[in-house]
Amino acid sequence: MTSIHETTVSSELDPANPFAAPSTLPYELPDFSAIREEHYEPAVVAGMAAHRAEVEAIATNPEPATVENTLEALERGGLLLDRASRAFHNKLSADSTAGLEDIQERLAPQLAAHQDAVLMDARLHGRVTSLSDAAAAGTLALEPDTAYLLEKLMTQFKRSGIALSEPDQDRLRALNSRITSLQASFGRKLLAGANEASVLVTSEAELAGLSEDAKAGARAAAEARGKEGWLLEMQLFTHQSVLASLADAGLRARIHEASRTRGATGGDNDTREVLLELARLRAEHAQLLGYEHHAAYIAADATAGTTAAVNEMLARLAPAAVANAKREARELATVSGASGADTPGTVAAADWSYLSEAVRKERFNLDDAALRPYLELERVVHDGVFKAAGLLFGLSFTERTDLRGYHPDVRIFEVFDAPEPGEPNTGLGLFLADWYTRESKRGGAWMNSLVSQNHLLDQKPVVVNNLNIVKPPAGEPTLLVWDEVTTLFHEFGHALHGLLSDVRYLSRSGTSVPRDFVEYPSQVNEMWSWEPEILRSFAVHHATGEPMPDEWVDTMLASRIWGEGFATTEYLAAALLDQAWHQLAPSDVPTSVEEVLPFEAAALAAAGVDFGSVPPRYRTTYFNHVFGGGYSAGYYSYIWSEVLDADTVEWYAENGGLTRANGEAFRRNLLARGGSQDPLVSFEDLRGRAPEITPLLKRRGLV
Repeated sequence: MTSIHETTVSSELDPANPFAAPSTLPYELPDFSAIREEHYEPAVVAGMAAHRAEVEAIATNPEPATVENTLEALERGGLLLDRASRAFHNKLSADSTAGLEDIQERLAPQLAAHQDAVLMDARLHGRVTSLSDAAAAGTLALEPDTAYLLEKLMTQFKRSGIALSEPDQDRLRALNSRITSLQASFGRKLLAGANEASVLVTSEAELAGLSEDAKAGARAAAEARGKEGWLLEMQLFTHQSVLASLADAGLRARIHEASRTRGATGGDNDTREVLLELARLRAEHAQLLGYEHHAAYIAADATAGTTAAVNEMLARLAPAAVANAKREARELATVSGASGADTPGTVAAADWSYLSEAVRKERFNLDDAALRPYLELERVVHDGVFKAAGLLFGLSFTERTDLRGYHPDVRIFEVFDAPEPGEPNTGLGLFLADWYTRESKRGGAWMNSLVSQNHLLDQKPVVVNNLNIVKPPAGEPTLLVWDEVTTLFHEFGHALHGLLSDVRYLSRSGTSVPRDFVEYPSQVNEMWSWEPEILRSFAVHHATGEPMPDEWVDTMLASRIWGEGFATTEYLAAALLDQAWHQLAPSDVPTSVEEVLPFEAAALAAAGVDFGSVPPRYRTTYFNHVFGGGYSAGYYSYIWSEVLDADTVEWYAENGGLTRANGEAFRRNLLARGGSQDPLVSFEDLRGRAPEITPLLKRRGLV
């Protein structure tokens, strides 16, 4: 067997291509100083060719199938493709160009076809099946992680259509190719549409209420695009965070309208035609594989198991959430300046955040403007995010200014594990931080892995966190709103899942878990932003060095329940919308772009979440999670995972909170195991029982 370090360079790839051999940089960090745009496509294409040759060798091996010559050989295969495609897709999402988008449109169907070629190979399936049969018969003894790898591989074969007739397999291949192309097209249109929807303000008076550093960032954004004035760029979700500060109701209405109409205004960036075809083809794909609809296909391979389970949870939460949001709306309607609502006792959606901030300021004597000077990025990262990881897991972080990221804004930190007594610190991996928004970055926040931990190939992790914080002018501090603080902790929870993985197999590493489980560790990590010891450590005035007043911290902790009606309702509306589109048969999907928004309205009404003051967190036409990303029929995952998260927060509290012992238990029982066993078993190993929903209901104010 060859190791990753002995992989031969494909004859189809120029040896000068930086992807031709594993990187010699620490932890195999891709050599971004050498990588250019023209290197990605030939490397991915050569990687597919090399992987096909490796699969062919496994499939035609005359020796009987064994773990080593079949399962482990598959795990060792495709390494060129893996390193090139990971770097490419990371760059595409974080720093895209027209050239990269063109490459994606060419590669997407090829990559889909390549996956089909592997998972529809009857010879390969036969070898894997022989191992599965032997294990079932008791003639092959397997380690638990190998048995689980085999089980998941057999499921992949089944869900990829290995049992279909040849004509049906051909149709499935065509569907997979077209679906991946449409997803790429949706993302491309969405990014361009978001840039197009940015609101240009030419009168500074309209920006009353916006902090000086936020105005400076908006001025810099305008200058970067060659415009005069202040450019308020669009975040991915419906409710733009800037609305909480702006006193000008007219400007708030303009921003909200620009946000909610993205993708539905006609022209090149209209996403409706693409998403309709996607919904139709996904439904056909699911039915071809024997599932009622796409949502059933997705749920079957998740911890939920069935759409009935998903529907039951969402239906249980929705009425209480909307009632809570309506109570909040009635309170907001009494605030000075409330106007523009369609119904008495409610408020206009564009005004919600601004009025909510007024309530917070009056009731809790706090608002975002008062908090921001105490929430400076560097302190939040070092004295908050990193400190919590140190106290819980013994991790330490050293910035590596000698290493280069894929963009000048990227910062690289080497992560060290706690040493054994008398031993030096052990290098665990690399963490890349890409905090700032830019025109070339898609909206939202996310984690990627450039290298995944695994013992089979002796690789350590290289993970990336991306956010979209407005970059201040040079020399100015980066001040955050509280939502950005919790997002930092959330995304670092994903990073920890990758960094603390301790598994044998590459395909089972880190976040390689069902999508309705993957958010769980990251949501747990949000709790440390609220932990008084951590909060008091990072909440320090950027200019004076004075800590945030104790009474403010106490008030922040006391105010957490305020706004949960809004937050839960906007989330559930999006999750229900996702299910509505993906629980359709092909013939039930609307056929005209003019039907998209009426379908959305009817779906929200049917689910009981059509509350005008609280629109869905993502409307259909800019719902990138489900039409451009990997969460189709899976956006429910966040609330599903939060059941586990809230239950785990109670476990921490019951066992003493922020302690190294608790961190080690969470690491050992859950983070380290990645996808090497049933994730609900990992949860039960930690908690000692199955999850319960009551802690979530309490947290969300639904009891």
